[in-house]
Amino acid sequence: MPKIKMPRSSPALDMTPMVDLAFLLVTFFMLTASFRSSEPVMVDTPSATTEKLLPDNYLLVTVDKDGKAFFHITGQTVRAKLLGDMGAKYSIEFTDEEKKRFSVMTSFGVPIKDLKKYIAMEEGERSKFESPGIPLDSTDNQLSQWIFNGYISYQLDLQAMKQKADESGQPFNLQDKKLRFAIKADANAPYVKVKDVIETFTDKEIYQFQMITSMEEAPAEVKPKK
Repeated sequence: MPKIKMPRSSPALDMTPMVDLAFLLVTFFMLTASFRSSEPVMVDTPSATTEKLLPDNYLLVTVDKDGKAFFHITGQTVRAKLLGDMGAKYSIEFTDEEKKRFSVMTSFGVPIKDLKKYIAMEEGERSKFESPGIPLDSTDNQLSQWIFNGYISYQLDLQAMKQKADESGQPFNLQDKKLRFAIKADANAPYVKVKDVIETFTDKEIYQFQMITSMEEAPAEVKPKK
């Protein structure tokens, strides 16, 4: 009796669900991701045996190789309020649009009288702009005012977050949200300028701050001679 050959068919794999999932993931990342603005200054931090990393909530002062100071603080609502407070102190009125643009910026290093012009710049213009640094001399220490008002703005925002959490019954750990202070200085920055920044912190009774460093390379292994 002759054998009956069963018809063979190639296995088929429906890729439609996988393609749908891929497009859903792409859409999700496109809608939730936020583009980070470029930093106005790059510094080569000194190396250390342990790497100092920035905490989640921080106020950062950067000192470049020329000794120019740059300021940054986390929190969009904090930065928007801070700009309004600094404007009131120096009799400069910032619009809501300027506060919004400032809230999404990274660090900056210009005197407050030039800040309106700096905020109005497009991202490409800012990356090419040579910042003069925030004044921190004894006659006009604007950096001191940014630090002080930045701390106040952050504390007010922190209280608002805690109140909102209490009203909703959500746990809220103040210690985890505490503002940290940090200095990120270029390895070739003039010592006197770094010292001025440290004294600016201590003048505001801020004695705990991190010095941001990069990891020191491990020494090459030396093999003993046979």
